[in-house]
Amino acid sequence: MDVTEQQIIELIRKGEGLDLEFKACRNQLNRDVYETVCAFLNRHGGTLLLGVQDNGVIQGIEPDAAAQIRKDFVTAINNPQKISPPTYLAVDEVTVDGKPLLRIYVPESSQVHRCNGRIYDRNEDGDLDITDHTAQVAQLYQRKQVTYSENMVFPHLGLDDLDRNLIARCRKIATLRWEDHPWKDLDDLELLQSAQLYQTDPETGKNGVTRAGILLLGKQLPLLRAVPHHRTDLILRKVNLDRYDDRDFVDVNLVESYERTMAFIHKHLPDPFYLEGTTNISIRDAIFREVASNILIHREYTNAFPAKLIIEYGRVRTENSSRPHGFGRLDPENFTPFPKNPVIARFFRQIGRADELGSGMRKMMKYSRAYGGADPELVEGDVFRMVIRVPEFGEKMEPATVTQQATQQATQQVPQQVPQQVPQQVPQQVTQQVTQQVAKLLAACVGELSRAELMQAVGIKDRVSFSRNYLDPALADNLIEMTQPDSPNSPTQKYRLTEKGRLTIISLNGRGE
Repeated sequence: MDVTEQQIIELIRKGEGLDLEFKACRNQLNRDVYETVCAFLNRHGGTLLLGVQDNGVIQGIEPDAAAQIRKDFVTAINNPQKISPPTYLAVDEVTVDGKPLLRIYVPESSQVHRCNGRIYDRNEDGDLDITDHTAQVAQLYQRKQVTYSENMVFPHLGLDDLDRNLIARCRKIATLRWEDHPWKDLDDLELLQSAQLYQTDPETGKNGVTRAGILLLGKQLPLLRAVPHHRTDLILRKVNLDRYDDRDFVDVNLVESYERTMAFIHKHLPDPFYLEGTTNISIRDAIFREVASNILIHREYTNAFPAKLIIEYGRVRTENSSRPHGFGRLDPENFTPFPKNPVIARFFRQIGRADELGSGMRKMMKYSRAYGGADPELVEGDVFRMVIRVPEFGEKMEPATVTQQATQQATQQVPQQVPQQVPQQVPQQVTQQVTQQVAKLLAACVGELSRAELMQAVGIKDRVSFSRNYLDPALADNLIEMTQPDSPNSPTQKYRLTEKGRLTIISLNGRGE
């Protein structure tokens, strides 16, 4: 989460300890930074402050060196030769007493990590190399297995129990988002191993798909055999308060569960027109992308309590089982996010279904008041609960928003909700998963257009936002295609509708073209 200058000052006053480390790093990274990262990952997490001496004196980072230090750090922690398995951490720049510092929040990991082939653990005195202490290493592995149930290995589960087409789709999405993504040249088993979804049981020595792997990518029958109580209940309850007006009982893998959840949201919640600067964004999707990923990523899957998302008049409620790190109502502005299932969360981030730890929560807080007129309520306990205030169709919005009707006009009459009657040629599930942004892109894709022409047609100036919300999902779902698929980065690359994309437009418009 974002921190203020005063919060950094209070951290420095606290002094180094089990979860806080200072590094001077005036113009380059200290060599032992990565040992500390490894120790934090293996213990309970912690915060690294770069630009602060061991005694707490704020030295600062040389301004000209800050960008290179950040680049070097991110490159190294994604390099399995440095940190294994690799991890993904954000580096925030903060200014204290006019001096730039770099802050790195390291969450506890569900894996045992090595730095340069050595295992480090953390105590009050610093970072300890425990590689040659067999008993301590065994205890570390055992603690990770007990604490993080997502790592349980099922030796009887293999590649045949997973949806290979879904694995291919996830690889495609990841490589479209990052051209040099490490999954690009990996086969299916190597991808699973890289994502920590296929592991070796440290007690038995047997290999197999983990609970995280079968949950994320499993075929339905093997998934329900491994996790029989897995389900997410999506309910619309506005008129028939005793039962429900609409319901989707979701018991498929988490990638498809996310898509079904977002389709249910699109079907039943309005998406008012909202300008951020000169860009029209979907604040509904920004909010509920975090909500949907939260009830899937941060659930305790050894608990049989089913996850629920209930749309009521004026609000949405969610419930999911949890391993709490506290009890009671949370202050989203100040609490420290804790990853309940880091492997699942990391996979979701690679395919663009979740943001970096904490950033999704910031977006939810930022847009909730404009969307529903109130901040979200978050209550932690054995069951984690959220309440999100939402507008009703036709209600007045906050000044920054307008009605659903204006949204439809702004998107060139592309309907935001999926018609209940879908032409036979188009599978209903495919149509339900088309977001407002993708629908808008399809409507704008007339003939063969370049990326710049498509961005201009949909009114988006930010390339990252356009790729993440418009282009990549449409390519991944085979709704549009490249004119030069063998040269994806060609300066003359253009895009056109596929047959599936044309049929989807026909379905969305409810008429032939």
